Amino acid sequence: MMINVVYADLPPKVKAFTVCQDGYYTIVLNQNLSKAQNQISYLHELDHIIKDDFNKEDIQKIEHEAHGGD
Repeated sequence: MMINVVYADLPPKVKAFTVCQDGYYTIVLNQNLSKAQNQISYLHELDHIIKDDFNKEDIQKIEHEAHGGD
């Protein structure tokens, strides 16, 4: 598994996102946020990769569970 991390000028509401293509992952972090927030966002996105969330269909459920939902 290959993971690339890049910073981009994103809107304030977008902390990070991940793109998966052909088994390669790119985590995009918001360059306008603090180092601490980007570390939290990175770990959140990495958790999605580890849990193989990109092969699941219910995105609302995935995010609900990722943020401590039942």
